[in-house]
Amino acid sequence: MRKITRITPARDVVCRFPHDPGHQRGYAGLRRPLLCVIAFFAATHVSSASAADLPVKAPPPPPAFSWTGCYIGLNGGFAASGSDFTSRVDPGTHLVDPADLTAASATGIGSGNDSGFIGGGQAGCNYQTGTFVAGIEGDYDYFSSKPAFTDPNGVLGTGDTVTITQSLRTDSLATIRPRIGIVSDRNLIYATGGVAFARVSYAQYYADTLNAALGTATASKTLTGWTVGAGWEWAWTDHLSVKTEYLFAKFPTLNAVGAIADNAGGTNPLQGSADLTIQTVRMGLNYRF
Repeated sequence: MRKITRITPARDVVCRFPHDPGHQRGYAGLRRPLLCVIAFFAATHVSSASAADLPVKAPPPPPAFSWTGCYIGLNGGFAASGSDFTSRVDPGTHLVDPADLTAASATGIGSGNDSGFIGGGQAGCNYQTGTFVAGIEGDYDYFSSKPAFTDPNGVLGTGDTVTITQSLRTDSLATIRPRIGIVSDRNLIYATGGVAFARVSYAQYYADTLNAALGTATASKTLTGWTVGAGWEWAWTDHLSVKTEYLFAKFPTLNAVGAIADNAGGTNPLQGSADLTIQTVRMGLNYRF
C-alpha cells in the first residue's frame, strides 16, 4: 500500500511541543515558543498580503441626472412696464369747434413707464430625451406698477387751458408657457413663449378752464397677450434647482369711455386708451419631485 505523506505547515512543526519536560528546559525550551510566535506572525502577514493583492471591484457610477419630472417653486425679481396713451374728445355741447376738439384730444397723447418688484410662484413639468428637454410652466406673480402721463399744456381757441392725466395700474402678471431647451448634465438653457395675463385698471382725467369742465374715463380688465423669453436653470441637488429668466410680454389696447361736463350744462363724450408691455428679470427656486 502506498504511503501518504501529509505536508505539515512550518508553523505547525515549530509549534509542536514534545511531552517530555526535558525538551522544554534550557535554551531549547525557550527557543521553540519564540519560533512559534515568529512563524505565526509570518503566516498571518502572508495571508494579509495575499488578500490585499486581490482586485477590488469599483463601485458603480451614479446614475445620470435627468430633468424629467414636475416641480413647484418661488420666484422674485425686477419688472418694468410701459404704456402708450391716447385720448379723444368727441363733438358735444361743451366743446363745439372742431379745432378745440382736435386740440383737446392731442393733449392726451403720450407715454409713461414704471418699474418695481415682482414676485410669486410657478409650477411645471419637464420631459428629457437625450440632451433635449421639453416642458410647460405656469406662473402667477404680484406686480404693482402704474405708468402715467400728464400734459397740462393744451390750449383751446378761446385761450382756455386743457390738462389731461392718464394712468394704467397693473396688479398682477401670469403666464402659461411651453419651454424647449438643451441640457448639459445639470445645466438647462431654454427658450420659452406663450400666453400672458395682466390685471389692469385704466383712468383718464380731463380738465379745462372753459366753464370749469371736468371729465373722466375709466376701465378695468384682465388683458390677454403673449410673451417670449429665455432662461438658464441649474440643478443644485437632485430635488432643488435655481434659475434666472427674462420675459417680454405684450398686451392689447384697453379702451375706456367717459364724459366731460361743465358748470353750464355742456357735455362731450370722452374716450381714452392704453396698451401695455412688461419686461421681467426673475430668479427662481424650484423643488423637483
